[in-house]
Amino acid sequence: MKKCLAALALISILALPGLAQTGPASKSREPIATLDGQPIYKADLPAEVRAKLMRLRNQIYDIESKGLESVIQKKIIEEEAGKQGISSEQLLKKEVDSKIPEPSQAEVEGYYLAIRDRVKKPFAELQPQLQQAVKRIKIRQGRQEYTASLRAKAQVAMLLAAQRVKVSYDPARVRGNPNAPVTIVEFADFQCPYCKAAESTVENLLKKYKGRVKLAYRDYPLSSIHPHAEAAAEAARCAQAQGKFWAYHDALFANQSKLDVPGLEATAKKLGLDQKAFDSCLKSAKFKAAINQDVKAGLDAGVQGTPAFFINGEFLSGAKPEAEFARVIDRELAATGRKPSASVTVRSAVISGTAGSRQSAQR
Repeated sequence: MKKCLAALALISILALPGLAQTGPASKSREPIATLDGQPIYKADLPAEVRAKLMRLRNQIYDIESKGLESVIQKKIIEEEAGKQGISSEQLLKKEVDSKIPEPSQAEVEGYYLAIRDRVKKPFAELQPQLQQAVKRIKIRQGRQEYTASLRAKAQVAMLLAAQRVKVSYDPARVRGNPNAPVTIVEFADFQCPYCKAAESTVENLLKKYKGRVKLAYRDYPLSSIHPHAEAAAEAARCAQAQGKFWAYHDALFANQSKLDVPGLEATAKKLGLDQKAFDSCLKSAKFKAAINQDVKAGLDAGVQGTPAFFINGEFLSGAKPEAEFARVIDRELAATGRKPSASVTVRSAVISGTAGSRQSAQR
C-alpha cells in the first residue's frame, strides 16, 4: 500500500506544471517570449495577471489535494477490509453502520426544526422519512470518523506539493515565538465579520502549538464594502507606534460596531494610549502608504478577500475550520523535525512566487 500511495502522489506531482522540470529556480529564469532578441519572463507579466495565475494554481492544488485524500481514504478502507477478508462495504457496515443506534425522538425533532421552512409539511407526516434521514447522516459521520481513525494509524507520505508564495511580514506585528518554525501570515480587514470569526481559530492554534507557530498580521482593508476598514487599519498602526498594536487589534475585533473615528479614539483612550499623539497620528494618515503596500503584496500573492492566510507560504482562503490549519501546520512541523499534533510523514517541494517587502514567511 505504501508503494501504491507514493507512486500515486508522485504522479500527481509530475503532472503539475513546472514540477517535472529541474525545479522552480531554473524554470523561473526561462523566457516565455523574446522581442528583438530581448527575453520576456513570467515575472514581467502584469501584477493582475500574476495574481490570477496564483489563484488558479491554488485552485488546482485544492482540487488535486482533495481528490488525493479521497483516493487515500478509499485505499485505507480497502486495505483494512482485505485484512478481514471482506469487502469495503461489508467492513463499513460491520464497524460503523451496525453500531449506530436509531435516532432519538429529540434528534429527529431537532432535524425537522432545522429544515421545516423548506419542507413546509407537518412533523407527523414526515416523521418516518426524517428518522431515516437522520440515521443516514449519523452513518455518514460515523464512516468519516472511522476512516479518520484508520488514517491516523497509517504511514501516509503526502508528496503532492502545495503552491507556495514568498509572503513578507513586519516583525513588529508578530504574535508568538518570533523564532517559531511555522509562520502564519494573515491578511485581514478589521470590519470583516469573517476575519472576526477566524480570530478564535487563530488564538486556539497559537495555544495548541505554543512556541512552534507565530502569527504575522498584514492589512487588507476592503474599502469598497467596509467604509471604516482603512481608518481602523491606520488606527491600529498608530497604536503600534505606542507599542499597543495587538491590544488595539484585539479591541477592534472584539467590537466591530465602533470603527468610526469617535469609536477608534475611544478605544485608544480605553487602552491608555497618549490621546493627543494618537489623534494626531490618525488625522495625518501617515500610514496610508504602508497599508497600500500590504494590499499590493496581498494582490500579488493572489488574495481576493479576507481573511487570507499563508502558512509557511501555503495559501488558505477564508475562515477555515481549525482542522484545516492543523493539517498544514502538522505537515510543516514534521518536515522540520518538530513534533506535530498528530503523526504524519511529509516530503514536499517548494514553488516560489512573488515576494513582498521586509521579512519572508518562507522557511
